[in-house]
This record gives sequence, structure tokens and C-alpha cells, in this order.
Amino acid sequence: MSLSVAELDHVVLRVVDLERSLRFYTHVLGCREERRVEAANLVQLRAGRALIDLVVVDEPAEASGNMDHFCVRLDPFEEEEIRKVLRENGVTAGRTARRYGAGGMGPSIYIEDPDGNVVELKGPPDPT
Repeated sequence: MSLSVAELDHVVLRVVDLERSLRFYTHVLGCREERRVEAANLVQLRAGRALIDLVVVDEPAEASGNMDHFCVRLDPFEEEEIRKVLRENGVTAGRTARRYGAGGMGPSIYIEDPDGNVVELKGPPDPT
């Protein structure tokens, strides 16, 4: 059995110059700023149905690259079944928490792929 990815939810990029990156993503690619989380030095840009998150860092990350993580939306998001599939495949899962994604706040779990890339598994947004 495997999980079912419905779509890409968001990508988180590390950037050194926020204004330069905002100009590129808004003026060149046509994204629009959706929200800021000052405590995390984070700006979220709407990219169609997905988000591009920009996290300000002091210097480029050479060893780990500029991508912090990417997030895929799972449908359905059945936590017990997800954790079972991950265990059966030797994947360690982080805790489930409510996090913001392209559809709003909802459940998510962080894992790592075989190369150490961080992948967020996102459920549907909380009912409003």
C-alpha cells in the first residue's frame, strides 16, 4: 500500500535578500504576497493553488542547498494509515501538528526522503 499525493502544497526556500526575492517572485512570476510571519522571518506567496514560502537567512546554505522543505497534499489524510505505511517502509515520522499550507491550517507530518530532503505530508484544511 502507498500514500496518495493529490498535489504540491508548498515549497519553502531560504533567501538572503528578501526584497530581491520578492521582486522576482511577484514582478517576474506574478505571485502575490499572501501573509507574513515575522517571528519566523517568513513571507508566503500565492502561486496558483500552491504557496512559495521565503525564509530569510543570514547566508546561503551551501551544504543543504536553498530549499528548506517541500510539502505535498495527501488525499485522504488518515493519520493512522499514513504512519503505518511509513513504518512499513522504514520512514521515521515526526509529530502531527496543525500547520499553515496552501489551503489554510490543517494537519501535517514531517518526514525525510532517502537523501535527507525534508518532505511535509499535509492534510486538508481545518473546517471553517
